[in-house]
Amino acid sequence: MANQFLWVIFPYLCMATFVVGHIFRYRNDQFGWTAKSSEFIEKKQLMIGSLLFHIGIMPVIAGHVVGLAVPKEWTQALGVSDHMYHMGAVWGGGFFGVVTFAGMFILTYRRFALKSVRKLSSASDLIVNSLLLFIVFIGMYSVIATSITQPEFDYRSSISIWFRSLLIFRPEGAYMIGVPLAFQLHVLSGFLIFAMWPFTRLVHVWSVPLNYVGRSYILYRRHREN
Repeated sequence: MANQFLWVIFPYLCMATFVVGHIFRYRNDQFGWTAKSSEFIEKKQLMIGSLLFHIGIMPVIAGHVVGLAVPKEWTQALGVSDHMYHMGAVWGGGFFGVVTFAGMFILTYRRFALKSVRKLSSASDLIVNSLLLFIVFIGMYSVIATSITQPEFDYRSSISIWFRSLLIFRPEGAYMIGVPLAFQLHVLSGFLIFAMWPFTRLVHVWSVPLNYVGRSYILYRRHREN
């Protein structure tokens, strides 16, 4: 029963919350759809941490998409052997994972350690920062520790198949039973952050100013003193 909840019910609850939560917030809280930047309080750490995080997270996300969504038979058909893929995942993914972790650590330290920034932060801000830091850390630990202690483990033969079974609504929770604990924690915390997403400042990632594209003018206003 516990496995059924963790690997079938919980993921679907998180995904449903992600979708419904975004719709609800967009309809009821468009003015709160913002990153609530604290740049005016402290800029240097924010700039460094944000830069490192964004440089690292894009390749990390791309690696997750390939690793989870693309069957290994497809990569093998393209001439990528399991050893080549593993080396790319460990070294390439490890490098960008470290960059992402460094950026997230700076951002989290800044939010907790700087009194002025902490006062401006909500409880959800502190929780999200901490959870993201944990997700990145446990993801790196999973790859490094497993490659040393369980080199025979292949997440593409377990986690990836389970994940794709969720996407086609034919969940196979049994694939996750023998997965190392660190990977399980990484997966569960990842789904949890998706469930929290609509109710935090993370929604700002969808705020692309498309209305400015194609404008032939910019309106400036000058403040006149009385």
